[in-house]
Amino acid sequence: MSTAAPADREKTGGPRSRKGAATRARLVRAAKAVFEEDGFLDARISDIAERASLSHGSFYHYFDSKEQIFREVAMDLADLLQSPLSTVVFDATSTASPADRIRQGSRQFLRNYQAEARIIGVIELVCRYDRELNISRHEHLQESNPRVMRMIRQLQQRGHIDPALDPELALPALGAMMNRFAEMWFVQKLFDYEFEEGVEQLAKLFLNALRITETPAGQAAAE
Repeated sequence: MSTAAPADREKTGGPRSRKGAATRARLVRAAKAVFEEDGFLDARISDIAERASLSHGSFYHYFDSKEQIFREVAMDLADLLQSPLSTVVFDATSTASPADRIRQGSRQFLRNYQAEARIIGVIELVCRYDRELNISRHEHLQESNPRVMRMIRQLQQRGHIDPALDPELALPALGAMMNRFAEMWFVQKLFDYEFEEGVEQLAKLFLNALRITETPAGQAAAE
């Protein structure tokens, strides 16, 4: 039988009530806003609690430290950026062509990145020196990778994707390409593209990397 205090259970297993979950989410939203404005190093727990309209002590009912809530913000952003891959690009149930899914997914990914560029810039900066955050983010993303890899293999079996590609290598390589391109564009502001031009260029790179065909390979050969 667990002897953890109620506050500890909130922090280790997540809130057990709807009200607790709502309060925790409010703290995470407040933390995101404070980190965007002040950066990680200058952000204070008291500022996060105040932004969430909660007492300083209430913060510790849900989180142990500034580092812990920052990790949660980072994981939420990782999920947001990863979602177009599983829900659009590699959705094996979709009736849209693979090329159309690539374009739609690229557009959604870039829109999400552009909208969250401020906090992503803070996260990327912290990841450069915080090994624990880097590992946590990598492990978090790994949890969804098997599902996406299964979708890639299904598309390979249908003849839409080059069967010689190894999904375990292709997925992180594509993710790195997309994230680095978006970081240089929206965070570092090294490019000055029209949005749809950027979408089209990223989609073409994606299509060429996977050697995606509109017509399954077997069907094309028969024709």
